[in-house]
Amino acid sequence: MTEEKISLLVIYTGGTIGMTQDPVTGALVPFNFGNIYEQMPILKRFDYRIDFFSFEPLVDSSNMKPSFWIRLAEIIESNYENYDGFVVLHGSDTMAYTASALSFMLENLNKPVILTGSQLPMGVIRTDGRENFLTSIEIAASKDDNVATVPEVAIFFKNQLMRGNRTTKFNAELFNAFVSGNYPLLAEVGVHIRFNRNEILKPNFKKLKVHTKLDFNVTILKLFPGISENVVKSTLAIPGLKALILETFGSGNAPTDAWFLNSLEEAIKGGLLIYNVTQCKSGSVELGKYETSLDLGRIGVIGGYDITTESALSKLMYLIGEGYPKERIIELLQKPIRGEMTIE
Repeated sequence: MTEEKISLLVIYTGGTIGMTQDPVTGALVPFNFGNIYEQMPILKRFDYRIDFFSFEPLVDSSNMKPSFWIRLAEIIESNYENYDGFVVLHGSDTMAYTASALSFMLENLNKPVILTGSQLPMGVIRTDGRENFLTSIEIAASKDDNVATVPEVAIFFKNQLMRGNRTTKFNAELFNAFVSGNYPLLAEVGVHIRFNRNEILKPNFKKLKVHTKLDFNVTILKLFPGISENVVKSTLAIPGLKALILETFGSGNAPTDAWFLNSLEEAIKGGLLIYNVTQCKSGSVELGKYETSLDLGRIGVIGGYDITTESALSKLMYLIGEGYPKERIIELLQKPIRGEMTIE
């Protein structure tokens, strides 16, 4: 009896990686994944069954919306039992947001969902897309004792595999575009793919549960020196707003002006969730470490530890969308539910 081939679904959403140069006009046009084996015959050497699904229309990552995350999650759900893993080709600009959202939406995920893209189009000679794509295929297909090696949502870019909800795009030009400032790499790729198995989420073998009831009434306020009372109060007064991500300085610090603290306290008493996330690419919010964050904890601002802004946004949309009571949301915001934060 012959062993069944590993099967993968590649989902092309749009973005730089899926572009190639028209031989006549020289303009960049979408890559035809229907002819992928002709254009990239090396894929045949994997000996996997690789199928392709392309979004119609394709979505530039700058136009990414929560409705797109819902559609993507539903595509994975409807194909989940038919494939061993998934590779999502995505524009890099908002890839960390999509990866974070999928991590919360795909509960009990026991198969790889690997997001990748490129800084240069696949059809350009010096592209980084080819290696990102091929290695993502190999990672998505990897198994240990017939169990997926990476049963979680991850981003692969420039020889590094990172947990999706721990990443941030930090470079618009270099091939190593992403950073995972507060969590070790899941794998490093050179001559060999070296998986850091102790850092990868373990499968629970439960049935996949997909959550698509996201609540979009969340916004972000980045603090800066000299931020005005008008800016803060206008943000807090957004109609229908349910949660605010407050991007603070350093380990969670903010101005101590009376008007600032009073505005936040009044909003919290009115039911608004305010989630404190550091602006730094690495490090953690520690309310009370400095005097400038003591008052935030006192008035009910929720500390986000080392969660990224991208992950905080999708986590809030997910928790509020699920209809949890406010007290339960506050509790879950301060503990990891998909490996998105570390609590010392």
